[in-house]
Amino acid sequence: MTNGSKGPDSCEDHVDRLRWQWALELPDLDTEPMAILGRAFRLSNLVRPSIEATFADFGLDRGEFDVIATLRRSGPPYLMTPTEMYSALMISSGGLTHRLDRLEKAGLIRREKSPRDGRSVLVALTEAGAALAEKAIRTDMASEASFLQALDGKERGALAALLRKLIAGIENEQARGENENGG
Repeated sequence: MTNGSKGPDSCEDHVDRLRWQWALELPDLDTEPMAILGRAFRLSNLVRPSIEATFADFGLDRGEFDVIATLRRSGPPYLMTPTEMYSALMISSGGLTHRLDRLEKAGLIRREKSPRDGRSVLVALTEAGAALAEKAIRTDMASEASFLQALDGKERGALAALLRKLIAGIENEQARGENENGG
């Protein structure tokens, strides 16, 4: 499809093949968004099994890893309120509670009363949780780096900058929409 070809070739990917098929069926349809967003979706689907397998090797699912990683990267003393956590993780409070229950049972986090407000609870990362979070993120980053071997350093930097710009633009637009709608 690219470079004026009449069909997919060996240099093209799954998204090119989809766009080529749509071009045949609906020649007036602009599939440029698929060239970017479709590839982002496809990329996520391709790497997700490896990422999930990495966390499973540490006895975690992705959601559980997200909780201990959020606490670990928050810095000492590795404490957060549940509200801070579910806001950072973009999940419901019920979804967080379920994760916290499993992690507490595994000895990776503990819940403690807030010294400022006895009715409030803080979530604290245990030493075992901090160590596991660090091992898991180091293993995951090494695994994910292997997926980037097709790009040199300059290309990775350019792609990261473009994705940052795209995501920031979408996030800013959504925030404006939420502010306009009272959200």
